[in-house]
This record gives sequence, structure tokens and C-alpha cells, in this order.
Amino acid sequence: MKKLRVLLADDHGVLRAGLGSLIDAQPDLMVVGEAGDGDEAIRLARELRPDVALMDIRMPGNGIEATCRIKSEQPALRVLILSQYDDPVYLRQAMAAGASGFALKRGGGQELLQAIRAVGRGEVYLHPSMAKVLVEESWGPRQPNPSAPQEPLTERETQVLRLIAHGYTTAEIAAELYLSVRTVEAHKTRLMEKLGVRGRRALVQIARQHGLLAED
Repeated sequence: MKKLRVLLADDHGVLRAGLGSLIDAQPDLMVVGEAGDGDEAIRLARELRPDVALMDIRMPGNGIEATCRIKSEQPALRVLILSQYDDPVYLRQAMAAGASGFALKRGGGQELLQAIRAVGRGEVYLHPSMAKVLVEESWGPRQPNPSAPQEPLTERETQVLRLIAHGYTTAEIAAELYLSVRTVEAHKTRLMEKLGVRGRRALVQIARQHGLLAED
């Protein structure tokens, strides 16, 4: 199995060590380098040619500026921004710089691994609270749903969302993923709960217009 090669860029050594151990413990991921600031991240990205750069947004040297430089030199390299804050300003800056995803430090290890794999596959990953920002900017504020879980999309939900965006019917999705129609409907319901929207059209617009998934 070819492993996804990851560059870690964060100024907190203890955090880097923890993330490195977590990533290296995965059978499909490996850390190829660690940087403590933006300049070092740019240099290591140039030397090591990783598949994904995990970039702290507020480290010395500025994660946003480092992302711009890295993407200008290596457009195919995927950058996943890691932030302590779910600030919409940071999200817009990250996307404008060419980042492929925005994860939160409070999201936990499994969310981060899912985010790394998603951007490595060419998808765009957003923490649900960040996706909500994009939805509200287009459709206006929505009443909060206290029962809606603030969880990242699972790999299966991501697959279902991608197929919805490409116009597959429920029956076609079921056949494509070897699932029952009832299971696909359950995934669609869960997607709408997580993203705070209603209806297939809203899911399609989120997937295609707001970067939750990369275009094929």
C-alpha cells in the first residue's frame, strides 16, 4: 500500500510529536518532515515533496502566507489548515490561499485523520461548523438545531454526498455502493442533519458550490 506522505507544520513541539505519533501509527499515512514555522514549512515542502501539508494557521511565519507560497510552487500539494478557532475570517483566508481543508484542533484525532485522507484524495474538507458558515452566507442565518451533531462527515457519507452532487438517484447510489435504498436514505438524512440543510438541492449546492467536495 502506498502511504500518503504528510508534512507537519506547527510551532508547538509537543503537539507536533503527538500528531506525528498518531499519523505514523496509521497503515496508510506517514510523516516525512516537521516544521516549526512558515519559512521552514516552505523549505521542507520544496525538498520533500509531500502529498499533504498539515499547516497551523497562527505559527510564526504565518500559515496562510506559507500556504500561498507552497501552492504557487507546488499546485498539486494539498494543504490542510489546522486552527484552534472556528473564525470565518480564517476560513476565507485559507480558501483564498489555496488550502484544501480546514480542521479544528479541538476536533480530535479521528477527525484529523479523516481530514488528511480526504484532502489526500483530492476532496475539500471542512469542519461542520465551518460548513455552516458557508451555508449561512448563501441562504441566511438558520435557526440552530440543538440536536444536530457537530461531527465530521464519515467516509461513507462523503461518498453518498459526492454521488448526490453528480446526479445519482437513491437507487443508483445504492447500487453503486452496494447498499440498500433504506441505508442510503438514512445517510442522506444524516447529511442534512449534520450540515443543517433540507432537501437534495441544498446538498448538491453545498457539495458543488461551497467546496465540500472537489469536482472530478
